[in-house]
Amino acid sequence: MSKKIISLILCVICIVTLFTGCGEGKTADIYFLNFKPESADAYKEIAEKYEEETGVAVKVVTAAANTYEQTLKSEIAKSSAPTIFQVNGPIGYQSWKDYCLNIENSNFAKLLSDDTLAIRDESGNGIYAVPYVVEGYGIIYNDAIMQKYFKLSDRATAINSADEIKNFDTLKAVVEDMTAHKSELQIDGVFASTSLSSGEDWRWQTHLLNVPLYYELSANDDYADPTIAGLNAKEVAFRYATNYRNLFDLYINNSLTEKGVLGSKSTSDSMAEFALGKVAMVQNGNWAWSQIKDVKGNTVAESDIKFLPLYTGVEGEERQGLCIGTENYLAINKNATAEQQQKSLDFLYWLFSSDTGKDYVTNKLGFVTPFNSFTEQELPSDPLAREVVRYMNDESKQTVPWIFTSFPSDVFKTEVGGALLEYVQGNREWTDVENTVKSMWKSERE
Repeated sequence: MSKKIISLILCVICIVTLFTGCGEGKTADIYFLNFKPESADAYKEIAEKYEEETGVAVKVVTAAANTYEQTLKSEIAKSSAPTIFQVNGPIGYQSWKDYCLNIENSNFAKLLSDDTLAIRDESGNGIYAVPYVVEGYGIIYNDAIMQKYFKLSDRATAINSADEIKNFDTLKAVVEDMTAHKSELQIDGVFASTSLSSGEDWRWQTHLLNVPLYYELSANDDYADPTIAGLNAKEVAFRYATNYRNLFDLYINNSLTEKGVLGSKSTSDSMAEFALGKVAMVQNGNWAWSQIKDVKGNTVAESDIKFLPLYTGVEGEERQGLCIGTENYLAINKNATAEQQQKSLDFLYWLFSSDTGKDYVTNKLGFVTPFNSFTEQELPSDPLAREVVRYMNDESKQTVPWIFTSFPSDVFKTEVGGALLEYVQGNREWTDVENTVKSMWKSERE
């Protein structure tokens, strides 16, 4: 009878083990809650490779699309909670800061090429989340056309390459002189169309507006992070409105498209204009490479695609870099055991610094990372992605972070875009644009 009882108990244990998943091997040392469904298979392969190399087990759980916050809320409350999780930028950090470990002194955090991209507390101390994939935007230019301009014997500027453009005054002088020499340069305009059709104006009411509001919000002494300052700002003075206008006017006054029809132009139109060599410059981000290369009849060589920062005439902008940011940050659960925390940090350090890990990041995950551990040969082949990394690694340049994540609402951005269109069409004055930014920020916050 006792043998039967023992046998029955063992059977019960096996059944329980089967359904709880404990029979699949030893308990994982690391639990990574993944945000990106498209990366699920790659992370599974990475986890298997890491365990093979180190003996440390990594459990990867991938949240379904658009369910990450909900999944994290459920998982973080469990006794076997994620040891590595993601926060959605400074805004997401506010929701999860009670779970984020200060990892400032970790080898993983020290991989950052630009630690201003990290999430710190409201006093500017510590590092509580680290970006792992970044994007950047600025003025994309065709260096072949620029070099043709610099070879002109009768040009009005004294510089000899686009690398010498370091402020708005120089940019303006070059652009206006290029407009005067359009026929010799064989272009229809210096800038591509300033797309202002409905839903296509995000490059101006969000990305361009990011620059003047960054300078205003970064001057708020109550917050170390300008994005947090923006989230807490009930109103804005729009102190750098003139600077905003400087670059916007330069775009519309030196474009291949007449102002009156800009309301019908899309981003795809402007990218095609650039790809076909009709213009020398266009504002967009590194994601635009796919749009450029896929245009039928593209004439722009990869080696000629470069970036300039969004210069607007702000004092000291010679040190300004690209607008670089992300909404994807990794954090370590401060409620995990010290051993789990260290193993989680070791895993992330391996992923973004070892030859094996970096190969996965570049070729399987396809990330442009903010880490100094990647050599030029280990970067994606995308020329604009390489430009973003070049600017991040340039210690003489100061990245402009994405503070547009603190803008009050989509209604705010839509109204600003509408005001810009009416200004371009001559139906409103520039002061109306300024008033729209200020009044809509205030009303949307209220």
